[in-house]
Amino acid sequence: MTLLTTIDQTITATPSLWWLGQAGFVVRFASIAFYIDPCFTELPLNPADVRHADMILATGAQRVNASISTMLEASKRAKLILPKSAADAAHATGIPYPRMTTTDSGLRVEYFKDNLYSRVYSSPASLNWTAAGGYPSLGYLIRFGRWTIYHGGSGSMYEGLADRLRPFNVSVALLPVGKGNFSAAEAAQLASIIGAGWLVPYGPPEPSFVEHLLGHCPEQRFKTFEPGEGWTVPED
Repeated sequence: MTLLTTIDQTITATPSLWWLGQAGFVVRFASIAFYIDPCFTELPLNPADVRHADMILATGAQRVNASISTMLEASKRAKLILPKSAADAAHATGIPYPRMTTTDSGLRVEYFKDNLYSRVYSSPASLNWTAAGGYPSLGYLIRFGRWTIYHGGSGSMYEGLADRLRPFNVSVALLPVGKGNFSAAEAAQLASIIGAGWLVPYGPPEPSFVEHLLGHCPEQRFKTFEPGEGWTVPED
């Protein structure tokens, strides 16, 4: 069974996730499939075969690539969710404006399918705000029922981030861990402050992450992925 077939046929009571490498994840709940910062360089996947995407989320202009254009052609009803400052850059790659839904900090995107309801909230991944474009790099809080998946984009720790995330009762925090992003200690600290049930690192392998969690934060549950690996969020 191919990875795409597995994703398409996975129906679980809680959200399921697959890591695509780098910042890329698939988040699926029942029949809804969202792709976040999709990356296919580490997997034997053809974006033209992705026909089940309901929404594609890009956390910044640097995450918009040719694969997304191909996915939008294959997934005819999908929209690209992206920061409003990235719309022109996305259009320059060939993505029509009508296939985009732009967002910014504090805004919400709603999605309905098969009597299911999902909400995607945006929060700054960093504080490089401009009056013309808003925040160029966002994190997304994806809500399915009582479960919230937070994807930290290309972000790093900053004062006030925890206050922005705490009201969402994050179930799983997907955070970029490595040089220029979160350190292992910062990721663990943020997860603890916001009460995240699970912490998931992404980006280049960071050997200190597991060592730090086991040695300093044994109470914090975490999950590490291999590219293409899937995982269903536990019920508790």
